[in-house]
Amino acid sequence: MSKLFTLSEAQALVPTLERLLNDAIASKTEASAIEESLMALAAKITASGGFEVDPVKVAEKKLLREKAVRQARQAIDEIHQTGCHVKDLDVGLLDFPALLAGEEVYLCWKLGESRIEYWHRIEDGFSGRKRITDEFGDAPPLRPN
Repeated sequence: MSKLFTLSEAQALVPTLERLLNDAIASKTEASAIEESLMALAAKITASGGFEVDPVKVAEKKLLREKAVRQARQAIDEIHQTGCHVKDLDVGLLDFPALLAGEEVYLCWKLGESRIEYWHRIEDGFSGRKRITDEFGDAPPLRPN
């Protein structure tokens, strides 16, 4: 069984997780940009029938890409070590396993949200998010808008 969070425990982790999530996204973006430049270089070589390439610069780019990938993986691993699940890195979506009336559900938080305001059943996913009112009882309920 995975770690189960209360609403207040999950909310207390949000600032740390937000930092880690931003680090992971920035590192992934950097790795993707480097990969695109390497692919563009390969396409240019192919299109021109070959031209002189500085192997040191290419190797440096590859090392930078690998460093960025490692940094992204490290940040994601740190998030997972808390018991939280990264559901979508591109949009910054995290789920916290929790119990509601004896059923395991997810407290759901997305980058940019100031606090955890939603939950969903495991099988419903993000599209089934429901606003938290007072179901989780260990923190002041959020008022529906």
